[in-house]
Amino acid sequence: MADQNAQFREDEGPLEIPAIRWDEPPEGPVLVLLDQTRLPAEEVELVCTDAPALVEAIRTLAVRGAPLLGIAGAYGVALAAARGFDVDDAAQALAGARPTAVNLAVGVRRARTAYRAALSGGGDQRQAARAALEAARALHREDAAASARMAGHGLALLDELLPGGGHRILTHCNTGALVSGGEGTAFAVALAAHRAGQLRRLWVDETRPLLQGARLTAYEAARSGMAYTLLTDNAAGSLFAAGEVDAVLIGADRIAADGSVANKVGSYPLAVLARYHHVPFIVVAPVTTVDPDTPDGASIEVEQRPGHEVTEVTAPQVPVAGVEAGGGIPVAPLGTQAYNPAFDVTPPELVTAIVTEEGAVSPVTAEALAELCDRSRQVTI
Repeated sequence: MADQNAQFREDEGPLEIPAIRWDEPPEGPVLVLLDQTRLPAEEVELVCTDAPALVEAIRTLAVRGAPLLGIAGAYGVALAAARGFDVDDAAQALAGARPTAVNLAVGVRRARTAYRAALSGGGDQRQAARAALEAARALHREDAAASARMAGHGLALLDELLPGGGHRILTHCNTGALVSGGEGTAFAVALAAHRAGQLRRLWVDETRPLLQGARLTAYEAARSGMAYTLLTDNAAGSLFAAGEVDAVLIGADRIAADGSVANKVGSYPLAVLARYHHVPFIVVAPVTTVDPDTPDGASIEVEQRPGHEVTEVTAPQVPVAGVEAGGGIPVAPLGTQAYNPAFDVTPPELVTAIVTEEGAVSPVTAEALAELCDRSRQVTI
């Protein structure tokens, strides 16, 4: 295990380059992304001039994470409108770029609805494009605010479940500022605990196959001065057995109406371990991640990733011109088939609580989630 005890340079801190931003240079509007495939080696921006470029960025995980995908989807619709492309075609391509993350479709729908409403109200193409952009910017602002509120609710829940502080928190995948308009979801709660002097250790799962924990969560933890330790995914069980985990905090890409949670593959085994060892298993996600149209976990479409992500080792932060994906170093015999789902689904009975910007739901039931969503809609209206 690689251990890091809050060691960081004085010039480090929050991300110097935002994960996503809209820019309007003289040659036309663009969407600028922090290319997450290049982290942690370097912070490099990726410029998207149209929806197909953004779709490719989403599929290659240059931009990722449920809340940020929603923001990106909305900006992608605005980009298509501003540059005079077919908005419906762009929206369809964007919404289908990653099927499991419901926030992506939510963001696309919100910007397209604003665009259509402006046209229906007598506005011209330019006014409709501006309406789509304003919808994207509003979603961006709302997500930042939601992130701060989730952090507060999550920290209060930790204080309730684990009085006395000194929390040792295990997290999976990446849920910080790289996936949000603010400071993230589950990571934002851990960061709040750190700032309050209540975080003793952040256990960071490496998160196979693309190492989002090692490359991204450890990167954000280091920049924030948190005491963290990186571990391989299959070492988590020994940590639980040794009594070294006080709580598990993860994010979510989709939460079904019954409370089933789809998150990065490897989350479900953590929930089973947490239940056996009587450790709280807490999901942190905005209300937009709850999908009332998906009745249960079996109805969640789980994205299947390419097999070469398992059978080969690559250095994603060092792109080579002209080399296609899958050109890494083989670690399995040629022709080996790989089972590589991007997500797994945790049933609600294994989830201690779901924390949103509107508060926490515990125990997790369909009725409690529906009430939370209704309350959120009333606040929005």
